[in-house]
Amino acid sequence: MEPRSAPLSDLATPVISLVVPMLNEAEMVPIIVERLTQVLEDIGEAFEVIFVNDGSTDETAPLLDAAHAADDRVKILHLSRNFGKELALTAGFDFAKGEAVIAIDADLQDPPELIKTFVDHWREGYDVVYGQRHDRSTDTAIKRTTANMFYSVMARLSRVNIPASAGDFRLMDRKVVDALRRLRERNRFMKGLFAWVGYRQMAVPYARPPRAAGTTKFNYWRLWNFALDGITSQSTAPLRVAMYFGLFTALVAVIYAIVLMFRTVLYGVDVPGYASTMVAVLFLGGVQLIVLGVIGEYLGRIFEETKHRPLYLVSDAKGFDQTTAP
Repeated sequence: MEPRSAPLSDLATPVISLVVPMLNEAEMVPIIVERLTQVLEDIGEAFEVIFVNDGSTDETAPLLDAAHAADDRVKILHLSRNFGKELALTAGFDFAKGEAVIAIDADLQDPPELIKTFVDHWREGYDVVYGQRHDRSTDTAIKRTTANMFYSVMARLSRVNIPASAGDFRLMDRKVVDALRRLRERNRFMKGLFAWVGYRQMAVPYARPPRAAGTTKFNYWRLWNFALDGITSQSTAPLRVAMYFGLFTALVAVIYAIVLMFRTVLYGVDVPGYASTMVAVLFLGGVQLIVLGVIGEYLGRIFEETKHRPLYLVSDAKGFDQTTAP
């Protein structure tokens, strides 16, 4: 693997771009701005920090504007409303100019101090360097269990290898970011897209610390929908499972019909029972609804894609020139 030469530091063209999606993180703004800028200054390369305000309703927006006024290396994208974390990341990638682009969450559960390690491995020639959580003791038992189940299911269903316990915290070379920018589907599962583009990747294990301040914006309902988006965006296996389930049910029905026919021929007419009839009707009705629901999930996504709406809308951008906007 051929090492990368260090790009020339130029304030007009940052070497490192950091993308941070934020939603109602007013308590985190002063903490994360100070910590990120300190870490990046210690690396010694020209950098920019792009905070994407994803429709926050608290004091996040004015605090970010104040951070930009104090340091022009801090740049702000205010989205017109809440579009979700995946699209907020997409907006940040679209506007980032660095040779290396790093995504990090605003809760600081991904240690910014690892960024220097990411950059060192990038210099060695890796195109993607991602953090992998080997210790999630700060998460609840339910969250750890459901996360393990999700990654296990994705490993079986997805056509690409999605690393377990790897979030959005990663460094990507410019060519990887340019490849991601070509993928414009609306129902975005970034972990799947990161894996789909490929390139030379390596993991950096770390222990996940507790949240620095504030509260998480993901409840279990949102995590369930996130998992559903991930499965349906990365695989058509649920449709195949629904088909197999339908074939199995039809086979059982045919076998049972043959059994009834022989019983009638050999022992006479069998008086059907009300309970067994209701069980059969409800079972088959449930199977049909499940299959229709799976089909509906995919049809809904096709419907969203056919509208060809923009992925996000920016209401205000601070610190960007006209050549930066995608």
